[in-house]
Amino acid sequence: MNETLWNLIAANVGFVGTHFAMSHPLRAPLVKALGAGGFQIAYTVVSFATLAWVYFAFKAAPPADLAGSGEIGWVIATALTLPAMILLAGSLIGNPALPTPMAEAQARAEPRGVFTVTRHPMMWGIGLWAASHIILFWSTRTLITALAMGILALVGAKLQDAKKEQLMGAAWAQWESKTSYWPRWGKLLSVGAVPLVVGTALWLGGSWLHLWQAGIPAGVFRWLG
Repeated sequence: MNETLWNLIAANVGFVGTHFAMSHPLRAPLVKALGAGGFQIAYTVVSFATLAWVYFAFKAAPPADLAGSGEIGWVIATALTLPAMILLAGSLIGNPALPTPMAEAQARAEPRGVFTVTRHPMMWGIGLWAASHIILFWSTRTLITALAMGILALVGAKLQDAKKEQLMGAAWAQWESKTSYWPRWGKLLSVGAVPLVVGTALWLGGSWLHLWQAGIPAGVFRWLG
């Protein structure tokens, strides 16, 4: 493994590790030392700095150095990214996991939209995106980064439950009792028009932009071109 890939591994470990550390064991002492506002600033700076490290390390690593999984891999990856985008689109509406003043009221309400599928739609959207890129078996740099992002999302979702239980108490416990960590895929098509339409638009738009950003036709455009 060459130096650029070791740098990419270090960058991903740094991004995921600092995210976990600042979200969980270091959160309380940092908030005490810096105040809530200071903590948010520090969290944002560290997150963007380590993400920039991932980006530049990824760009420097060798592209397309693996065999790839062929057309079947592209079919599976394309199929996985559609529910990923639907969950991601719906996760921005009424999500009690987001830091808003309405979080407790949202947690006590009946689950709607993508929250009938899972209480962690954003995390599962990222997890499915990561899985789609791992399945393609396109490059070592993609495998490293997608695996890191998948761990951040799906392990982070479980850790988020524990954190929210402490921060929100009975409200989050009530939300957990009405929702599921594991997706209930049978409910995906009944999440409502907005997540379905916006998610499909994101899926198509992201696939179309993939050629510009990565130089690789992706999604349905791989076969429509």
